[in-house]
Formats: sequence, C-alpha cells, structure tokens
Amino acid sequence: MPERTGLTTMKGNPLTLLGNEVKVGDMAPDATLVANDLSEVKLSSFKGKKVIISVVPSLDTPVCDLQTKRFNQEDFKLSGAVVITVSKDLPFAQKRWCAATGATAAKTLSDYRGNFGEVYGVLLKGLGLLARAIFVVDTAGKVRYVQLVREVASEPDYEAVLKAVRSL
Repeated sequence: MPERTGLTTMKGNPLTLLGNEVKVGDMAPDATLVANDLSEVKLSSFKGKKVIISVVPSLDTPVCDLQTKRFNQEDFKLSGAVVITVSKDLPFAQKRWCAATGATAAKTLSDYRGNFGEVYGVLLKGLGLLARAIFVVDTAGKVRYVQLVREVASEPDYEAVLKAVRSL
C-alpha cells in the first residue's frame, strides 16, 4: 500500500498517510461505508448528486464536532449538494452524536470495517483513524476539490469548500 509523508501532522508531529492519493480530476473512488442503522452504503449510490465528503478522525473530539456541525448547518439545498461525514467511529457512536447535536442535514457514515481510508489515501498509519480532509464530487462522479488539512487538530477552510461547491 502506498505511503505518503509530510502532508499532515498531529500536534506538530508528522504523520504518514496510507493509500492512494485522490486528486482533482480523478473519478471518485467507490467505497462501502456503514450507516447508523448498520446498512451498507456505497459512495457510488450518490452519483448524479453533488457530494461533499467531510472526513474526520472522530466525532467525539472538539474539532471534528465543530466541523461536522458547521457542515450540518450550511444550506446546501440551494446548491443541491449532499454532505457526508466519514469517520472510523462505530455507527452507534455516530448515531449518538447525531441525536445529541440534532444533526439532520449531514449524513454520517462509518469506515470502521471498510477501506475508504485506503481508497481515498487518508488512513493515518499506526493510528487507525482518518486524516481531516474534504472531497467535493460533481454529479458525474468526478473529484472537483480536495482539501487535506495540514494539522489534524485544525478546522478546514470552510469558505474554500463552499466556493468549490457553488462553482459546480
């Protein structure tokens, strides 16, 4: 499996990413994730829609909580985009987080038994968590925007993501 270093850190310490790098212009790789009701969801099932894939290490951490709430609050209905938050959290934990925060707009999907992290190149070596990243995919399934957040403990550039979605 490919390894990439020097792209992301945790508290200033360099981390290694596992998996293939997904670049702007690539077709979005398919992956199977698990929904809060334990059903399997293929990313390809969203083809035909604009999709924001918001990747977080764990919903039970402050920055991931803020990021997911922010994307839940944004009004993407005007742009027709679907927001998916992906983490390695168990579906039960994601469901609990959604209930506790009232999050209804963003769909949380778990990669606890999948290969999303490897397929999208955001699996953190040795941690079993996902790096903080955003992927914007157009209706044809092509990746139009990628943001790999340099410091895992930092929030993404929301305005850049919103601009990318609105440009589709």
